[in-house]
Amino acid sequence: MGLQVGIVGLPNVGKSTLFNAITAAKAESANYPFCTIDPNVGVVNVPDDRLQKISSFIKPKSLIPTIVEFVDIAGLVAGASKGEGLGNKFLGNIRQTDAILHVVRCFDDDNVVHVNGSIDPLRDMEVINTELMLADLESVDNRLKKTEKMAQSSKDAKMKAEVELLKRIQKALGDGLPARSVEVTDEEKPLMKSLQLLSSKPVLYVCNVDENSYGSGGNEYSKKVEERAKAENNQSLVICSAMEAEIAQLEPEEQKEFLESMGLSEPGLHRLIRKSYDLLDLITYFTAGEKEVRAWTIRRGTKAPGAAGVIHTDFEKGFIRAETYACEDLFQLKSESAVKEAGKYRSEGKEYVVKDGDIMLFRFNV
Repeated sequence: MGLQVGIVGLPNVGKSTLFNAITAAKAESANYPFCTIDPNVGVVNVPDDRLQKISSFIKPKSLIPTIVEFVDIAGLVAGASKGEGLGNKFLGNIRQTDAILHVVRCFDDDNVVHVNGSIDPLRDMEVINTELMLADLESVDNRLKKTEKMAQSSKDAKMKAEVELLKRIQKALGDGLPARSVEVTDEEKPLMKSLQLLSSKPVLYVCNVDENSYGSGGNEYSKKVEERAKAENNQSLVICSAMEAEIAQLEPEEQKEFLESMGLSEPGLHRLIRKSYDLLDLITYFTAGEKEVRAWTIRRGTKAPGAAGVIHTDFEKGFIRAETYACEDLFQLKSESAVKEAGKYRSEGKEYVVKDGDIMLFRFNV
């Protein structure tokens, strides 16, 4: 399962700089709006120390981490829902993503123009959130009109249920609340997902601060963003895109020395990538053998057959059982044979819910 995260924000807030740092790519970065017109896509590994630790005991020929895909999307301006700036293109690109990294400018710099002429992170957040909700409201209004007409001459219970859900979403959006604020039942979740509403996607606010503020853990601008994020039940993260872009260009040893001089154990980007991965409540399980040790992505709560299916659909169709143990047991006991001797190696059936860090071997028959 791949995760695609869209990096969004107003022009000149540091989106492309952040994207360059994350992917070590060279997305064009310039001091004027819309320098990124076509979305740049970068695939990066999800940092996970467990992968290397597992390999130290299993001794595979190769290591394969799980990945997350980042999309750098053109800057948004007020009126995008009506086609202003690159609005329609922006909204179309973000609709395809699973989650949103909303970059908010939290630094002063007279050399970098602000599209609205001043630094006000809460106003900037409101601009983008409003445009997403306005676009959603138009989409829901249109869908509701069509569905209500069809429901009048139909006895299909699903269609009537869709009308009720659309009305609840319409009311929330009309009240200035995002679609993700609407509570849905398990039966309604597939429909909600199919609507591809922009404001239904989980959001991580990225406070882009200057280097001095980063060393202090943030500034007055970023504190306002953090407070707003909490009020919305969303997450936030402080980062300095410019500094992270510099770190990303260093050789591993130089990078280590630089981080140590800053009192940091890892680049801020590692935290950003992991938080992006966690945004959709995803977890990692591993397969481990002489050929390879590999990380696999699944949603939290996935049962063993579904986890097997991310490797190959035949594994899920012909699922017999899963042989599994926790990677932490391997780290403690030092070998798979020791894990077995300690009674930590288990055989699980179709109802087993896979846990983060499980090392699994699937038995199947097709």
